[in-house]
Amino acid sequence: MTFSAFVAILTLHMFAAISPGPAVLMAARTGVTEGLRTGAMLALGIGVGAAFWAVMAVFGLSVLFEYAPFLLTTLKIVGGAYLMYMAWKMWKSAKEPMDMNIEGRAPRTLFSAFWLGVTTQLSNPKPVVFFGAVFVGMIPQGTPAWVIGALLFWIIAIEAIWNTIVARIFSFERTRKGYISLKTVMDRCFGGLLALLGLKIATT
Repeated sequence: MTFSAFVAILTLHMFAAISPGPAVLMAARTGVTEGLRTGAMLALGIGVGAAFWAVMAVFGLSVLFEYAPFLLTTLKIVGGAYLMYMAWKMWKSAKEPMDMNIEGRAPRTLFSAFWLGVTTQLSNPKPVVFFGAVFVGMIPQGTPAWVIGALLFWIIAIEAIWNTIVARIFSFERTRKGYISLKTVMDRCFGGLLALLGLKIATT
C-alpha cells in the first residue's frame, strides 16, 4: 500500500467519524452530564468499536453480507432497536433532576463508560459498510499485517480524539449550566434524535 492510499483511508474515516451520528450524540450527552473523564473513556470505547468493524471488514464480513443480505438486515434491525431503547431511557428520565456535584466523581464506572462507547458503535452497522467499501477498494491483497495494524491504531485514535473533543466542549461549565436549565427539553431532544437515528438505521 502506498503512503498516499494510507492517508486517503484515514482522511475518509476522519470525515465519517466527525459526521453527526449515534457516537457523536452520545459523546456530547456524556460530556454535559458526566464530565470529561467519563466522556474520554466513552470516546475510547467508540474507537475500539470502530476498530472491531474495521477488523471484520478485513476478514470479509462485508463480502458475507453480499451473499447473505438478511444478516445485514438483521444487524440493522437489532442495532436500530438498541439505539431506540437507549433513546427511550433518555426520554423517560428527562424530568429527573441532575446532580450538580460532578467534580471528583464518575457518575458511572470508567469501564461502564468504555463499554457504553463500544456498544454504541457496535449497534451502528454503517461502519462495517464504510470499512468494507473502503478496505476492499483501497487495501491491496498482500498488505503487510503491520500496515493493517497501523490503520487500526489510527482508526481508534481518530474516533477517540474526536469524540473526546466533543465531550470536552459539552463538559464546560457554561454548557452544563445551559443544559441543566433546559434538561427536560435537551434530554428529549437527545433521545428523539437518537431514536430517529435508530429508526433510520433499522429501515435503510
